[in-house]
Amino acid sequence: MKIYPYKRLNRPVVLRVISVSLKLSDGTRDQLETTAYSTQQQTVALGIAGHTDWVSATIGLSATLPPGANAPDAAWSDLKVIAVLTDGETNVRTSVPLAQDAEDGRDWSGSLEVFRDDHMGRASLAVYAVGTVDEVPGRSIAETDRSWIIDTVSEEPVRGLQLDVQKAPFRKSAREWLQAYADAPWIVDTSTRVPTVFVNTDVEGVIGLLDSNGSGVDSKVRDLLVAQMATDVWTAVFHGAIGDLEVEPGGGPVFPTDWQGEVLREMLPDVIPGVHVEEALRQVHRRRTGESGWVELQTRIHYAAVRRADASKALAYAIRSLEQMNRESEK
Repeated sequence: MKIYPYKRLNRPVVLRVISVSLKLSDGTRDQLETTAYSTQQQTVALGIAGHTDWVSATIGLSATLPPGANAPDAAWSDLKVIAVLTDGETNVRTSVPLAQDAEDGRDWSGSLEVFRDDHMGRASLAVYAVGTVDEVPGRSIAETDRSWIIDTVSEEPVRGLQLDVQKAPFRKSAREWLQAYADAPWIVDTSTRVPTVFVNTDVEGVIGLLDSNGSGVDSKVRDLLVAQMATDVWTAVFHGAIGDLEVEPGGGPVFPTDWQGEVLREMLPDVIPGVHVEEALRQVHRRRTGESGWVELQTRIHYAAVRRADASKALAYAIRSLEQMNRESEK
């Protein structure tokens, strides 16, 4: 965790989304149902209503500060609460103040306007409590420990990693760089806005197997194939995320606000167990950029990818299916 040269609150701000509405191109508004946002996933899906002509979204917010925020003997004054929406892809940053619901209360509320033209995919929403400490204004007293995701495209409020899967004949692909991987069944490209898996249609049978909906051995082999692909994807996106970190002036890494941040928050507890994700990120960054420790960490990264891919479950199902087939053939 970070160390601040002044007193702060020890617990995080709790942020809730309480309403979402869309302003359409004809000036009307569509109040979305609660299915447009998930408190558990901490995600808002603005594509859920199926509108192609929405101009902006108004997101109602409620934030609760930790105990002690309004204490008479607090080390700060001029307390303010600010919601900040950050889009790492379009470099748009929007800040709005929240209003205190009741004098001396810890609940604050307000709304944030999200303009569709400012965003291409996902943005990150956090809330900060700031005040004047030691005569220095605008110092952070507390903040949310996990940002909400505002997804301007998705129809489902799911926080997990989004992938774009494309089929292509690698040997004759218009993407010339794919031709160098003509003998690979798939390749993961992490340089795009959304990580993309290219499946090689030149590999005989791979598309038919992936698209099969049957049961029996075929389905188990398909599950194994998908698990292997998913392991490769999680490994690739982790390395893509950790290799593209911004660094603070003091040398510490900054959590990304797009899919890269989601990948890191998902995998770091298995890569560096037992510590907060912020500290885990610093340890991984030090090992990657330092003189030692990075090679040894590859086993933990692979383990984290295997867990996300449910590879053990797919393997167990395949083994049981083969054992059952063998027993039946021996009768």
